[in-house]
Amino acid sequence: MTQPTESTADAAGRTAAVTVSAVDKTFDTRSGRVDALTAIDLTVSAGEFVSLIGPSGCGKSTLLRLIADLDQPTAGSVSVFGKSAKQARLDQDYGIAFQQAGLLPWRTVAANVGLPLELHGVSGGDRTARITELLEMVGLTDFADRYPDQLSGGMQQRVAIARSLAEKPDLLLMDEPFGALDEMTRERMQTELLRICAETGAAVVFVTHSIPEAVYLSDRVVVMSPRPGRIQQIVPMVLNRDPAHAEALREERAFFDGVTAVREALHAGSPVPTGARGVENR
Repeated sequence: MTQPTESTADAAGRTAAVTVSAVDKTFDTRSGRVDALTAIDLTVSAGEFVSLIGPSGCGKSTLLRLIADLDQPTAGSVSVFGKSAKQARLDQDYGIAFQQAGLLPWRTVAANVGLPLELHGVSGGDRTARITELLEMVGLTDFADRYPDQLSGGMQQRVAIARSLAEKPDLLLMDEPFGALDEMTRERMQTELLRICAETGAAVVFVTHSIPEAVYLSDRVVVMSPRPGRIQQIVPMVLNRDPAHAEALREERAFFDGVTAVREALHAGSPVPTGARGVENR
């Protein structure tokens, strides 16, 4: 499915959070050239939650790394709030969270959350106030003096999310942040993320293998093809994501319809495997 070339503004004329234009990414390996991404065009609006989903090796994480300026495209361009990806990184316009929380084991929860502020010279009083605010946001006020090995996996991920929000970014980049969690914890973290996004107004680009997770969280789900990764289809979601309503979302017809639509887009017209509706499909 060919996608139109995207502009640096969204449909409302605002500066887009992310603009990816005609991006290709090729890697040179010992066994030869690998085309990871081809002709990627995508705009993420300010405040929008967009998930990237597709088969393993389709380039989801590669695309996220290009947006984060952790790698550079072979062709095309990436901008964040109208700036180059590099300048956005230098200006700390985004926060980033990975599947592993990546906490420093010798630092307390509060010290881990405050690390970006410390590195950028935020004064002690302002840093303490911001850490307190963030720990309250993620429900970890009572654990400020604990160390990572004293926390559950879900709590560690909440610390990582708080750290990614430390400098009040307008964009969050998240690469399977709940992938290593058990299903119950994962669902709780998804609900927490919806609440946090509602409170902060940040745009999110979220990589996942889970169809229900993508549908539950997203305004739009970007379905990618097998390598070389292309945008196969963009599926809009119509769920009511008011945090007060979040617990009921998974029981709504719109949720199951969204799961079906994304599954069909992933299979691109081939028969969809049978099984319980809403069950994760990897």
